[in-house]
Amino acid sequence: MAIYLGVDTGGTYTDAVLIEDGQRILASAKSLTTRHDLAHGVGAAVRAVLDSSKVAPDRIALASLSTTLATNALVEGQGGGVALVYIGFRAEDLGKHGLLEALQGDPHLVLSGGHNHAGGEARPLDTDTLETWLTGLGPVSGFAVASQFATRNPAHELAAADLIRRITGRPVTMSHELSAQLNGPKRAVTAVLNARLIGMIDRLIGRAEDALADIGIRAPLMVVRGDGALMASAVARTRPIETILSGPAASIVGAQWLSGARDAIVSDIGGTTTDIAILRDGKPALDPNGAQVGGFRTMVEAVAMRTHGLGGDSEVHIITEGLQGGVRLGPRRVLPVSLAAHEDGDVVHTALERQLRAPAPSEHDARFIRRSKGMEIPDLPPRDAAVLDRIGPRFMPLGDALKSRMDQAALTRLWARGLVQISALTPTDAVHALGRVQAWDSDAACKALDLMARRRIGSGDKLAADTVTMAQIIVDQMTRQTRAAILSAALDEESGDFGLNAQALCDHPMMLRALEGHRGLLALDAAVNVPVIGLGASAHCYYPAVGQALNAQVILQDGAEVANAIGAVVGQISVTQAGTITSPSEGKFRVHLPAGPEDFAAQDLALQCLWTHLRGAAQTAAIEAGAEDVTLAEEADIRTTRNDGRDVFIEATLKVTASGRPRIEMQD
Repeated sequence: MAIYLGVDTGGTYTDAVLIEDGQRILASAKSLTTRHDLAHGVGAAVRAVLDSSKVAPDRIALASLSTTLATNALVEGQGGGVALVYIGFRAEDLGKHGLLEALQGDPHLVLSGGHNHAGGEARPLDTDTLETWLTGLGPVSGFAVASQFATRNPAHELAAADLIRRITGRPVTMSHELSAQLNGPKRAVTAVLNARLIGMIDRLIGRAEDALADIGIRAPLMVVRGDGALMASAVARTRPIETILSGPAASIVGAQWLSGARDAIVSDIGGTTTDIAILRDGKPALDPNGAQVGGFRTMVEAVAMRTHGLGGDSEVHIITEGLQGGVRLGPRRVLPVSLAAHEDGDVVHTALERQLRAPAPSEHDARFIRRSKGMEIPDLPPRDAAVLDRIGPRFMPLGDALKSRMDQAALTRLWARGLVQISALTPTDAVHALGRVQAWDSDAACKALDLMARRRIGSGDKLAADTVTMAQIIVDQMTRQTRAAILSAALDEESGDFGLNAQALCDHPMMLRALEGHRGLLALDAAVNVPVIGLGASAHCYYPAVGQALNAQVILQDGAEVANAIGAVVGQISVTQAGTITSPSEGKFRVHLPAGPEDFAAQDLALQCLWTHLRGAAQTAAIEAGAEDVTLAEEADIRTTRNDGRDVFIEATLKVTASGRPRIEMQD
């Protein structure tokens, strides 16, 4: 029997699962994700699942990895420094289409060049300016290159990339390799994000492979794409943008495999995010506009996932304004105080007890900081460097690292770069205090909650009377924000039927009263009419109340806590290649190929040329991605117009999808 290993590296936990012949779960295990060196967390989870199942490492026929780290990096604004070469576009496009936001202050060059819609050169590529700019450029981890109408003719992207590699030796992402669709600025955003993620994902995959090799697993490693399909690890290293929503996509595949549900809303709560998708007829719906994550719309084909900065490790923000006060959660992830105390108990408990004895609360109460392990320290502004120098590898009270108000801005920059880790109060601490989870230090969680409970609100009263009340306030807020996220997803699917946008409906007082079953002169009822499948290690802590708030059936399946790891090994490899034929003049049919446009005098010949290219490219890409027994599916969109009683060709888009099961290595 073939045994498959699925591994998912999330923001908090790394999960591992063994599945026999794709039919039966043999064992599952968890370990803490070790961001400073992912091999430790991956190795610990894999060793645990092998030990519990008594399966020898050399019996593993296939290993597959899904990860939320790329998604989390974009949500949290992290990743390597990049540079953008923007060819043939206007400088003002940078601000209009979100490129400046995606660049986060990183360098860019608007360069003369580009092509027209028909693939002809609009202006020569200004290589002299590019070479001068590259020579004087500071250190970056990678480059993104986007040229006008590169999907019609990639010549200028190819030439610029060649020059960049020759001068800098750094990896280059070309926009036409990530998408065959038009919309250059959107392709540029996708290329920038891909370039930013290359170093991070390369390290992740490399360390995962090292960990498996150390254990004695020789099976090939696959990686889950954002649409739930699999690809070889070598492909993922160069196209990491395709791994955004990898973990959530795997969870959808795993949820369907576990539950057998045909129509449902899948809500996966992790440490950093809650990811919501729709199952229709047993398949996850794909986003026709490309994956959106971290505020950026990309051209990556992925499940139609709504990603919210809401998780078990979301930072709890205290609201002191108003007579009632309250809390809000996220969107940033912090390490729970219960986890910080589990790792550095003496420091954390000493600080918490000192803060509890203080006569008045402080904004830094129950907040701790430490330097991130294994991070390369870049050149930093003096103030940032000075703050970082005060921070050691063990947790320390946050207030001890800050000498002035100006240090707070420096700390925010260090956090965004991933150079420091902050610990603060989270929903995970609340459920520890309520006894629903006992993984870490519940006593530290209770002390942190006591510190928050004594904060004064607008009425002058304390925010909460005691620890349990404070914990319940946080859990109730998690219920409200999760209800809003799920309701928004459902309304987004059907809001066209009501003449209002989804957000307006979600926040409408009448909708909220209907969910509560209002009875007055009017009888108002509302409910989510399909099951909600709750996934994630902490789903059982929150989702029964969420189901009640939505008047919906909630499915909490055995194995749901490792659904991502399950989805990592039950999917297929699937690769789509697309191409376009245009007609620049009557009687001329132009096929836009990676090597450049090729003209034909007959439509049939042009179609035959493109079909041949796409079939070969899709087959080759699927095999390179690790597939066997490849099958092809074809789709054609040929647009014509009626003129003088005859059909006139306008444009054709052809797609070929190659699919197959991953190659496995059966051991004797």
